[in-house]
Amino acid sequence: MKKIIISLVFALTVMRSYADEGMWLPMLLGQQVYNDMVKRGLKLKPEQLYSMNKASIKDAIVIFGGGCTGEIVSSQGLIFTNHHCGYGAIASASTVEANYLRDGFWAADKSKEISTTLSVKFLNRIEDVTEKINKELGDLTDAERTKKYNEIVKKIIKDVVGEDEFKDAVVASMFKGNQFFLFVYDVYKDIRLVGTPQESIGKFGGDTDNWEWPRHTGDFSVFRVYTSPDGKPAKFSLNNIPLKPKHHLPVSIKGFNDGDYSMIFGYPGGTNRYETSYGVKLATDINSPALVELRGVRLKYMFEQMKKDPAVKLQLASKYAGIANYWKFFDGETRQLLKFKTFEAKQSDEATFINWAKGNPAYENIFADYEKIYNDWRPYAESRQYLIEGIYGSPLIAYVASWAGLERLLARKDYKPEEVKKAIEKATEAREAFLKSENKKSDQQILAAVVSMFYSNVDKSQHPKGFYEDLFNQYNDIEQNTYKMFAADVFENTMAFNDDKWKTFTENPSAINIVEDPAYKVAKAFLSNYNDNYAAKYSAFTAKNNELGRLYMKGLFEMNPKKMNSTYPDANFTMRVSYGNVKSYAPKDAVKYDFYTTMDGVMAKYKKGDYEFDLPSKLIELYNNKDYGQYIDKKLNNLVVNFITTNDITGGNSGSPVIDAKGNLIGLAFDGNAEALSHKLAFDKDLNRTICVDVRYVLWCIEKVGGAKHIIDELTLVK
Repeated sequence: MKKIIISLVFALTVMRSYADEGMWLPMLLGQQVYNDMVKRGLKLKPEQLYSMNKASIKDAIVIFGGGCTGEIVSSQGLIFTNHHCGYGAIASASTVEANYLRDGFWAADKSKEISTTLSVKFLNRIEDVTEKINKELGDLTDAERTKKYNEIVKKIIKDVVGEDEFKDAVVASMFKGNQFFLFVYDVYKDIRLVGTPQESIGKFGGDTDNWEWPRHTGDFSVFRVYTSPDGKPAKFSLNNIPLKPKHHLPVSIKGFNDGDYSMIFGYPGGTNRYETSYGVKLATDINSPALVELRGVRLKYMFEQMKKDPAVKLQLASKYAGIANYWKFFDGETRQLLKFKTFEAKQSDEATFINWAKGNPAYENIFADYEKIYNDWRPYAESRQYLIEGIYGSPLIAYVASWAGLERLLARKDYKPEEVKKAIEKATEAREAFLKSENKKSDQQILAAVVSMFYSNVDKSQHPKGFYEDLFNQYNDIEQNTYKMFAADVFENTMAFNDDKWKTFTENPSAINIVEDPAYKVAKAFLSNYNDNYAAKYSAFTAKNNELGRLYMKGLFEMNPKKMNSTYPDANFTMRVSYGNVKSYAPKDAVKYDFYTTMDGVMAKYKKGDYEFDLPSKLIELYNNKDYGQYIDKKLNNLVVNFITTNDITGGNSGSPVIDAKGNLIGLAFDGNAEALSHKLAFDKDLNRTICVDVRYVLWCIEKVGGAKHIIDELTLVK
């Protein structure tokens, strides 16, 4: 690592102006940041937090699946993560007869653990590549810089990973393109489901309680990493053995108090805390409201079908949960940004910068350029959202859009038969996967709704040429809904659902078969309209926005070097640590929330047979008998279920370990609170809370409700 870069990052992590704000790179904690952690209660040395040469906490932290965090909690590769992180794998392992989502699952021994398609990644090493990248980028700007940067990154990763399927790498941009680090990972592909509580525990409260405190959700699941017999990453094999990790987290059942130190390691997905007022306004005026409205429609029609049929609920469960989570988030984020006048606060900061930049040619035109690019793009922002979240929110339309490459191939006069054969095989595999996940009844209603909404809400000049004219001419029965007739016709006649039509096509493929397919006509009409008229505008907007962001960040540090002392890089799904305290809070006048919830609160919400608030009979029996075993909180004479901390997290931190001052696991982070949903763009130092499931509740559910004490026996318990 180059000295100049160490100095810069060290300076950037020296101090923090807000008590708990910051998702810090653990490998680059400055001395004063570490001192602050100690002042707050930390009992560990820096090398116990993060070391590339010795075992440390970082070795127990994994990227779980595609977008969560997990932690190693035993010497046999056991992983704790959130229930919602394991949701897809649990659903895939389930059938209507053996419904592990509904009934839970605990492997009686390792031979009963269920293989999955999941992978986990351990951080292997980090390399500073700032100097190398900047040297090749030179003075390039905007789209040219973006193109060159992508080429450089691709080569760096290829040089590191090569053809090794058990290696992965990413070059992460820090401070809006002012620094770059290469993160190299070891990838483990034999991940098995060890256990999960019933969905009525793991998702207790459902969408009603999502992002809310007080909370009573047992959001956890348990997996295991397997390796080849020689300890190396490997694909699934019955000969594989449990991972022997470099470090695993001890699990504390001692409990904690209001004000105790808390630390969270993990992989926060993304923040944009240094966004401009223009970006905030675009989000609150157009992007987020459109997303919320369109996702609301999709959820409505999916939920109608899920309520009717357990098989459909199982089929759509994972997809529905993903859509619902950020539907509620963006709705709350918009309200918080407006309530706390984030736009106005950004404008005030920018006015100071503009005044400072006068006469400095490197920075004086930044905000004039910002105004221009946002004014140029803003008229088209809504149509892009309605394409992505609306038209392509229909699973059928999103799927048939994948035929575009096959259409182009078949339209070529010089195509090779072997190319077509391979493409047809790939398309057939994709169709089989689509049909397995597709629910026609809900999707048909979604298509009708989003095509109607696009027509009503998007400027008519931005509609696909001729599409709606043809639709209204063809479906004009005044006794029926035009859009429902249209959607019914599409679903009835597309070869996506018709085995005979698909067989005929694959035996004698031609571009005309694709072009004339009614579902593909919809996909192509909207996508061609966007590509022909607006894609270049969006690319130009994005490239210039990125360039201005880089310059603005650089200018901020020049304007006020002291600002560097309280600045951390935006989250970008690289390993981070945040620290704070277990802490109660008062969100509004006359209301104070305690820092924990208990089993009494669980039972107060219980509604027998309810979709969101039902409970397993075993849990109710244990509660009535007050059978909490060694997991009882003696001060409360109760079982603590969830608790809150002041830690700074975001999406991707789901499943992250909440660690006490001595490095012991005390809980799993799984949510944020409704009063601070603006956290991707603006951190609220007073109201921000991370909602966590208490590890004592996790262990109680495993041992007492699940009857899987053998899993508890694997752990290193701190009593």
